[in-house]
Amino acid sequence: MTEFFQGRMIVQTGDITALKVDAVVNAANSSLMGGGGVDGAIHSSGGPSILAECKEIRAHQYPEGLPAGKAVITGGGMLPASHVIHTVGPVWHGGNRDEDNTLAQAYANSLDLAYRTGLKTIAFPAISTGVYGFPKQLAAKIVFQTVGDFIKHHNLPRSIYIVFFSSADEKIFLDTIRTENLE
Repeated sequence: MTEFFQGRMIVQTGDITALKVDAVVNAANSSLMGGGGVDGAIHSSGGPSILAECKEIRAHQYPEGLPAGKAVITGGGMLPASHVIHTVGPVWHGGNRDEDNTLAQAYANSLDLAYRTGLKTIAFPAISTGVYGFPKQLAAKIVFQTVGDFIKHHNLPRSIYIVFFSSADEKIFLDTIRTENLE
């Protein structure tokens, strides 16, 4: 575990579905109906109430699906987290479709929703760096800068966890932060 911004940003490896935080962020697909990776794990561990709330969001707010970069919130179902913030990250298309900005928006909009809800703790997975193919080093820079900018202007959430599935991905993140002198 490594901390930045006076301990407000915590980087670690672990199972995001097992964390006792106010909200975990789901790297969802636009359908909000579950999927693979983190999305599937959250829906599986959280149980059917999360899917039921996602269906309501689709029916009333986003009938065409949640656009990339936007964020919505549901209860946490059977997760230790009391809420799930669902956001859709960009699919990597070589960097020519505003993917950088969309990834930053996914993190910023999730943090803003947590702030407006009064949440004190939030945990993010590595959004878009799996099957969506976003380059991990570029994502590290965007995440670090987006979270850092948010922390400068907001007192909540007090603790922002960046949780990696593998220690290798955590190492890529930390090495990028150090190499780019972002600390």
